[in-house]
Amino acid sequence: MLLSLDIRDVLIIDRLELRFQPGLNVLTGETGAGKSILLDSLGFVLGWRGRADLVRQGADQGEVVAEFALSPDHAAQDILAEAGFERTDTLLLRRVNSRDGRKTAWVNDRRASGEVLRALSDTLVELHGQQDDKGLLNPREHRTLLDAFASSETALSACRAAWRGLRHATKAHAEETTRLQEMAAEEDFLRHSVAELDALAPEPGEEATLDTRRRRMQAAERLRADIARAHTALSDEGAERLLVDAMRWLEGASDGLEGQADAPLEALARALDALGEAQQGVEACVEALNIYPGELEAVEDRLFALRGLARKHACLPDDLATLAESLSARLARLDNGARQIAELARAMQQAQTAYDAAAETLTAIRIQAATKLDAAMAQELAPLKMERAVFRTAIIQGDAGPDGRDMVSFEVATNPGAPSGPLSRIASGGELSRFLLALKVCLTRGTTGVTMIFDEIDRGVGGATADAVGRRLRALASGAQVLVVTHSPQVAALGQHHWRVEKRIIHDMTVSRVVPLSAEDRIEEIARMLSGDTITDTARAAAQELLGARPVL
Repeated sequence: MLLSLDIRDVLIIDRLELRFQPGLNVLTGETGAGKSILLDSLGFVLGWRGRADLVRQGADQGEVVAEFALSPDHAAQDILAEAGFERTDTLLLRRVNSRDGRKTAWVNDRRASGEVLRALSDTLVELHGQQDDKGLLNPREHRTLLDAFASSETALSACRAAWRGLRHATKAHAEETTRLQEMAAEEDFLRHSVAELDALAPEPGEEATLDTRRRRMQAAERLRADIARAHTALSDEGAERLLVDAMRWLEGASDGLEGQADAPLEALARALDALGEAQQGVEACVEALNIYPGELEAVEDRLFALRGLARKHACLPDDLATLAESLSARLARLDNGARQIAELARAMQQAQTAYDAAAETLTAIRIQAATKLDAAMAQELAPLKMERAVFRTAIIQGDAGPDGRDMVSFEVATNPGAPSGPLSRIASGGELSRFLLALKVCLTRGTTGVTMIFDEIDRGVGGATADAVGRRLRALASGAQVLVVTHSPQVAALGQHHWRVEKRIIHDMTVSRVVPLSAEDRIEEIARMLSGDTITDTARAAAQELLGARPVL
């Protein structure tokens, strides 16, 4: 419930403090007195998009503060928690508009964004008028309103989830089909390349190994000649024969040397052993340098094949093995494409079936809700002197989407036998007011904690019809807070709390004031509304008669 609205330096309002009450609150006043400024100010503090030039002339900034009472289970509590604010039983919104156009907002004395204000406003206030801005006249919003009336959140969430699943499955099938079509266009290339790579069977690091072998074999002749000379020098025709001769000579002379030849002989024995090891190593080198006929040519052919294939595929020779795996995988995917497409098609069909079921469930709920809404509207239109009018919620099948396949529109027929048509085109101004009021009552039934504002909803009606509108507003306010801006004396007389909006000239400046009215003041105000500028005794008597059976609460 809206508890208070404080406005400072907004347009022609210098300072204004309003304290609202439960029930039916009415605001009256002459045209141009500033009633619309009150709604603009409330919309500003709630983050609604509106006029930008709100700051009063001569002021540095305009400021609006609105205070709301919240129950523990009010929908605004979840929005506060999600935005990082504490839950509270009193919500204080403050917003400032500086002269340069900058806007700053606070929620319970903490800075807040316009998005947070707008999210809160959806749970706090509903503004309604003949030019309804909540979608009652917009056929594109009728489905949303019907879903809210039907409380179809669960079915709607299921349908949206099924739609996401269908979109995902359809996308996967389309993407895979496109990929396979692209691969099919290069099938010949893939098969030739895979066969060529499989035949060569390249291995990482092989190019460097082959290059080393090739260089060694190219140098083998020169190396083998040098090693052969070394082998000859170490053989029994070279160093070995000389060492053996030296040992034989020393052994022959050892008897006359009294043991002095023992050490040289032992050294020579060790030298012969080392020489033998050297001979074995040299022989191994000779064996390693043995090249079989055609081996160098084979190494060169493979090396050149690796390098040629790498150039062909614009990669390094060491990357050929990875490329072979990648191309083989693509070819396997192409070969298995039909099976993969079939699996994706089955998944898409399953997703389509799930979506169809969810959409049909949602349609059934909407049809049932439409029947209830039409019956509820018939009950609401009778007290509004429109018992012969017919309201119908039309549902036809449209394109599939996340919210189902249904297209919903509110249609009316104002006279028996007359064709029905869109609400905004068939109903006249006065009829439209009553249709919208009845529709608002039906759609908000069961809604708690929301302040409903009706901006001249009674425009275009008078007499008994205006009285019927006022009575319906009064009944609607019995369990809620309703604010009505009205020019109708019949509606004003039914208010439980009454304010008059008026303009005054103070120090050559036009300012707007909102004055709470006493019982006597209400007689004068309603008499003015009945007679105009000149209030007659007859008008006062009529005002007293309007108020007589309706004591102010």
